[in-house]
Amino acid sequence: MSQWLTLCSIDQILPGCGVCALAGGQQVALFRPYADEQIFALSNIDPFAQASVLSRGIIGEHQGELWVASPLKKQHFRLTDGLCMEDDTHSIAAFETRIKDGNVHIHL
Repeated sequence: MSQWLTLCSIDQILPGCGVCALAGGQQVALFRPYADEQIFALSNIDPFAQASVLSRGIIGEHQGELWVASPLKKQHFRLTDGLCMEDDTHSIAAFETRIKDGNVHIHL
């Protein structure tokens, strides 16, 4: 059964940054690339390092797409769908998000 889960206020995520949240028992990295209300959600687990670090990665843009670079091994994961730029066999889960009443919701 799918559901929307409230994670935090959008004001708790600074523009240009990521944060980690616990959603349904799994770590999720939430990214807010700009000052608007666009939020992206990916698994927080770097599949190359098997570490919970992606929320601490650097957000960047390449060929019109937003990516986060892992702070450990530097692979890039596309914010829209979790595709790994360097090796698509190591892509990660992406989650649908929405903003409602100033709060970030994730679809599980």
